[in-house]
Amino acid sequence: MSTMTTTRPVAERSARTTPAGRMRSLARAELTLLGRSKGTLFGALFLPLVMPFSVRQAAEGMDLKGTGLSVGSVVLPGAIGFSLLFAVYSALVNVYAARREELVLKRLRTGEVRDAEILAGAALPSVAIGLVQSVLLTAGCLALLDVGAPEAPHYAVLGLVLGLALWPLLAAVTASFSRSVESAQVAAMPLLFLSFFGSGAMVPLEVLPDPLARVCELLPLSPVIELIRGGWTGQLSLTEALGTLTTAVAWILIGVFAVRRWFRWEPRR
Repeated sequence: MSTMTTTRPVAERSARTTPAGRMRSLARAELTLLGRSKGTLFGALFLPLVMPFSVRQAAEGMDLKGTGLSVGSVVLPGAIGFSLLFAVYSALVNVYAARREELVLKRLRTGEVRDAEILAGAALPSVAIGLVQSVLLTAGCLALLDVGAPEAPHYAVLGLVLGLALWPLLAAVTASFSRSVESAQVAAMPLLFLSFFGSGAMVPLEVLPDPLARVCELLPLSPVIELIRGGWTGQLSLTEALGTLTTAVAWILIGVFAVRRWFRWEPRR
């Protein structure tokens, strides 16, 4: 009995000293803190589930003739986009800013946890919420809007994976340029609204004038929406998919560079 009692804590400590174990511990702690933040939790859980109803009403009033799109193929990618914006990006901007101001990030850096593990561990609960929401929203659209099976499911999966990788980075960058949790919320608004209206989540790029659509294609949420929508409609050619993928990867690389260069680990004095 004593041998088992001694061995078990050692094994548990060994598990926690691996990168996966450390990130799991951080994610568990962050999930507890997230549950105590009612405002952040409300925005992450409620808004992405409500916004698709507004998109549906807007899509039903659009002239989609000649675009190859249906109401369902407009609503579904937009719903997933809202989950990335609210459950992942907006929530994580608050998380990173709050943990910095509380000196949590500074204290974590004094231990064996690496910088990337700290940021990834803090992001895991929000990313998990975004993933689960995306699956639920997809199931809801399949049941209620008769979207049908995706023509190219690999594009849809790729778009979601890229979105879940990119938006935590953008959240960390946004939090870097704020002095408090309140200012972080304000700092998130420009990218939030620009992505909301200009990335095809609310209004498909196919119905916009060509010059405006070409500019909007460069926004960070646009490649995610285009890959998911193209995965369902099957209208995304290999050349278009590679161009969209290039845009998404470029944003991820920009995000990684910006976090390494400007992310702040302790409050500004």
